[in-house]
Amino acid sequence: MTITLERSADSLAPIALPTISRMVGVGTASTGTSITQPELLELLAIDDPKVRSVFLNSAIDRRRLTLPEPDAAGLRAPEPQGELLAKHKRLAIEMGSQALQACLKKAGASLSDLRHLCCVTSTGFLTPGLSALLIRELGIDPHCSRSDIVGMGCNAGLNALNVVAGWSAAHPGELGVVLCTEACSAAYALDGTMRTAVVNSLFGDGAAALALISDGPGETRPGPRIIKFASFLITDAVDAMRYDWDSDLNRFSFFLDPQIPYVVGANAETVIDRLLTGTGLRRSDIGHWLVHSGGKKVIDAVVVNLGLSRHDVRHTVQVLRDYGNVSSGSFLFSYERLVEEGVTSPGDYGVLMTMGPGSTIETALVQW
Repeated sequence: MTITLERSADSLAPIALPTISRMVGVGTASTGTSITQPELLELLAIDDPKVRSVFLNSAIDRRRLTLPEPDAAGLRAPEPQGELLAKHKRLAIEMGSQALQACLKKAGASLSDLRHLCCVTSTGFLTPGLSALLIRELGIDPHCSRSDIVGMGCNAGLNALNVVAGWSAAHPGELGVVLCTEACSAAYALDGTMRTAVVNSLFGDGAAALALISDGPGETRPGPRIIKFASFLITDAVDAMRYDWDSDLNRFSFFLDPQIPYVVGANAETVIDRLLTGTGLRRSDIGHWLVHSGGKKVIDAVVVNLGLSRHDVRHTVQVLRDYGNVSSGSFLFSYERLVEEGVTSPGDYGVLMTMGPGSTIETALVQW
């Protein structure tokens, strides 16, 4: 695809591109109990000072979680893998339904308008996939095409956006939706180790949906158009973030290498430079940055390495504060806040950026 850019004396002219997808509505949902970090430490009876410091220095005020019920002694026992998978299914359908319908309402559409549904999740495994379960649950037209992206982790929302943007461009005027549903409560271990503490201090439950539609002949819809994607797989850090079987716990368990924020930060410039190559744009031309709320150290590393301001990542920081890391849907929680802020202007450029297992950095360039 050839991209050309014309500049007037005082503004950036729109990039001329073929028919392309637009983001026309966003909606989010969360379920469970809203819990502060100190409250969670008490609920889990965590006394270790080092573990407590991980929770209390996370830049997270509260998260939504669905924890196991306490036993007669007031303790919360770890749930077996089977119960966690059942929890994942229940919460994914519940949150996903709410986020999808909120998104369609913002887009001025209904369930009957939906033509493609792409569901993203990494906190459990379902066959048939979440897309099929939601089509049945909500009475969506069974002819609706669908796709499921499973197990790609926190970066996967942009992988899904790439898929649905391509579908949308091939079906002008038809509505597609990316739905990220992450029941992180269904991926929790309760074992008192520092490995577990790093994970349990960070993730929360949430779902986010984004509606996409391409302009038909002679049409120009409101909403930012998706211009370009760029990806980078950091092959030397394939094992730095992983969700795999723990024989000691007899269940799946998530692992985060303490060095991952610095690995992501050190490679952020590489993928952003690739994203902007051929567009005629500089980083200073980007008016809006929507970065995955991966954690305080991740956000700080991206800010430092890309030369961003704290204002640039205000939505990212706010989402982390209010929800924790809601995995693949985090950047859409930030996008929803940007939309509600009402500060974008026609011609503005934005960058969406997510990070996750692989280790992977995904990016997209959009223009209002």
